[in-house]
Amino acid sequence: MTTDVIKRMENALSQSDKPERISEAEHAVMEALWDRGTLTATEVCDAVGEQRDWSLATVKTLLSRLVQKQAIETRPDGRRFLYTPLMARSDYVGGESRRLVDRLFGGKAASLVAHLAETEALSDSDVSEIEALLKELKQ
Repeated sequence: MTTDVIKRMENALSQSDKPERISEAEHAVMEALWDRGTLTATEVCDAVGEQRDWSLATVKTLLSRLVQKQAIETRPDGRRFLYTPLMARSDYVGGESRRLVDRLFGGKAASLVAHLAETEALSDSDVSEIEALLKELKQ
């Protein structure tokens, strides 16, 4: 096999190990789990259901999808199930940030920052934070 074929196979395998993308609704469930750790479906519903007008059945559907996507795990606890995130919030944010930069800005984070600056989406405070971060990164 050629090196290119081997690289494509390895890339495909590594992609299959990553959880599927999660929807906005699933993300709300993940936030509850990240904030509070292991929860029951009822506890997740208490955390996100009211503000989004979701029933327990809706939350259970979202939890089931997240289990199928390997974003969370479930284990029985008596007559109920406990749900625990399998990925850290920082890993998820890192992956989504990279996808955004790759998809919309050709893989260049500087293009994202330039776009935000050009559209006046950055406050003076944001600019100061970015400058401080860049100074820190240079050292």
